[in-house]
Amino acid sequence: MKQLRCAAIQFNIDLGNIDNNRKQATEALNRVAADGVKLAVLPEMWSTGYDYRHLPTLARRTPEIVKELQQLCAESGMVCVGSLPELSDGQIYNTAYVIDQGEVVGSYRKLHLFSAMGEDRHLGAGNHSLVVATSVGKVGVAICYDLRFPELFRKLALAGAEVICVPAEWPKPRGEHWQTLLRARAIENQLFVVAANCCRVQGKLDFCGLSRIISPLGTVLAQAAEEDIELIADGDFAEMQTYRDQIKILHDRRADIYGTP
Repeated sequence: MKQLRCAAIQFNIDLGNIDNNRKQATEALNRVAADGVKLAVLPEMWSTGYDYRHLPTLARRTPEIVKELQQLCAESGMVCVGSLPELSDGQIYNTAYVIDQGEVVGSYRKLHLFSAMGEDRHLGAGNHSLVVATSVGKVGVAICYDLRFPELFRKLALAGAEVICVPAEWPKPRGEHWQTLLRARAIENQLFVVAANCCRVQGKLDFCGLSRIISPLGTVLAQAAEEDIELIADGDFAEMQTYRDQIKILHDRRADIYGTP
């Protein structure tokens, strides 16, 4: 029976303060690694927050942060997913890196930019989804606002994702949407969802926390309120396969009527 111990790491991102955020994240990752966690998810833009004014400078430090995560994951034998500002050819992207036991095995640039908050004016959008084979199984990635687009999650499921990691900075006023959509994405695609949000006030915005680890049946295996916390839960892949065999959602799709994502 294949078990996966996973963690969602929730903390209050210190806007623009890379050193403080890096300290918080590293200490949390070390704690969950000591507890046997093999997949850890950090929040969206966890090193900087949405410090748009200074992102062009702050993003230059992302390669060194990724290297530090590679070393930590190599030492702990862990997979880590979290998004960081990526500077490429003069454009900044909100990019999630999948680091598996020391190697960057995949990266995903956020596809859906949140125009209501001006994200599309400051960041470039990605053009590709991501499902990658790792030491803990097939991992898909979505970032925050992506959660409102079920087509992406179905595409990840059809590509074989067993776990979808969701780094986020989800604001408090829409916390109910966050909780409902996370469960829906897990249920409708019969896979695990590990969602790490930030919490409390960052700049002028208040974030809800409410990080979640959810099973393919929609069971909330671990949940947070608004405090700094590391959620830990064990996922049962055998149970997931049994459920998929009983209710064949992906097999019973009518792609001939509504196409593919």
